[in-house]
Amino acid sequence: MSTNTRLRTYLYACVAAGAISLPATSAFAVCQGPGAPTDTQTKCVTAVTIPGNPLQSFDISWTDPNRAEYYLADRSNKGIDIIDTNTLTFKRTIGGFVGQVFNATGTKINNDVSGPDGVVNHGHWLYAGDGNSTLKVIDLNDLVSPIKASIPTGGTNRVDEMAITTDGTRLIAANNADAPAFATLFKANGDAAANSTSIIARIDVDPTILGGGSIEQPTWVPGIARFVVSVPQIANNPTGCTPDGAGGTPICQGGLLYVDPTITAHTVLGAFNPATNTGVLPLHDCGPNGASTGPHNNVILGCTPQNVATNTTTQVINVKTRNFVEVGNITGSDEVWFNKGDDRYYTGSNRDCANAGTPCPAANQQAAKLGVISAASNLLIEKIPQSSGSHSVAADAKRNLIFVPQVCALAPPDKPGHPANIGCDTTTVGQQLCGGTAGCVAVYKHDVDEDDEAHNGDHQGDDDHG
Repeated sequence: MSTNTRLRTYLYACVAAGAISLPATSAFAVCQGPGAPTDTQTKCVTAVTIPGNPLQSFDISWTDPNRAEYYLADRSNKGIDIIDTNTLTFKRTIGGFVGQVFNATGTKINNDVSGPDGVVNHGHWLYAGDGNSTLKVIDLNDLVSPIKASIPTGGTNRVDEMAITTDGTRLIAANNADAPAFATLFKANGDAAANSTSIIARIDVDPTILGGGSIEQPTWVPGIARFVVSVPQIANNPTGCTPDGAGGTPICQGGLLYVDPTITAHTVLGAFNPATNTGVLPLHDCGPNGASTGPHNNVILGCTPQNVATNTTTQVINVKTRNFVEVGNITGSDEVWFNKGDDRYYTGSNRDCANAGTPCPAANQQAAKLGVISAASNLLIEKIPQSSGSHSVAADAKRNLIFVPQVCALAPPDKPGHPANIGCDTTTVGQQLCGGTAGCVAVYKHDVDEDDEAHNGDHQGDDDHG
């Protein structure tokens, strides 16, 4: 039986059994065009439409395979969208967020003050960052008043990306757009019935290392009991570098911030200290945004020319030995995700620049791809076109489903607060995937049995993603 025949048989059986419900809101067929190739191992299954405003702006997404739920930080609809990963249907949006905020001239979305942004969960507790520098604490079991707390971090801009420990009792979140950027360590709820989330400590980076730079996506690494956080650029890496390589100087590369979750007071972290396993580790040839924990203490980093113009690869680093490998022919990732169900990394690569040794060409900055990388070999398997600016990805490890949000296409309704076309797809890829112009969450599946891949069995838990 051919690959396509097996896939069609699988889909027909699932729909007949009620396991997959195809959205009835799409006017046209979904999973069409270059974003749904027939010759890849990762195949488009369906597209889930989000009710409300067109998807002009969204940020990080997350899955909980045990709850069979996918969560998307949807700024266009001022809330967290929830999709059922069993039925592949939209469930609800939890509102109460700032939403997408436009600049003074209404020509661009200002991500620094928009929200929601980062999102993670443990059990029935979901945590999300908002554009007004607050952490929202949400009880997913409460269908009436789910937001239980809104905790200010002391910044002026958004609480962005975050990570949580495996037991759900410690959470770290980055204020990436503040000057200086900083992180906040929280006591989180674990499996408790009632909310008691509170701030433990502010975490700063020595300004002689961070300069005027930012900090990005954290991830929890159980094998070393540390959060590690992407730092897009650091000073003097290499010596004499400048942020943009002006005047022929070397361009500054990024770093990886190691954070001990047992700290109890305001902490300023400097250069990496191997004795305490804390501080900023300089990276080679990588200015990362995304970070996600894979097997054997490996962490995939979303190196991107948006941070360091010469980056043309993705990197996997062992955060215990600090050895690394570069994955060629894919770069420009924001969110990255390790799926222990199929032993693969997935990258939300919004600018796919593969020409080694050259800055990212302007044309490539709209060449968004879903990257698929083997966590066993650290080799690129395939990359699949996405709507322009696509940068968010999450996978359900129990079902081997991969969720990739797509921005709106063409002109959305020109209503107050939603100027037409801003943030929308400059290609037709998303429209063909979604079967409409409002944007959607495209759902891909990797059939492990079909590809007959070996698995090493040494994976982290479902809550280990950043």
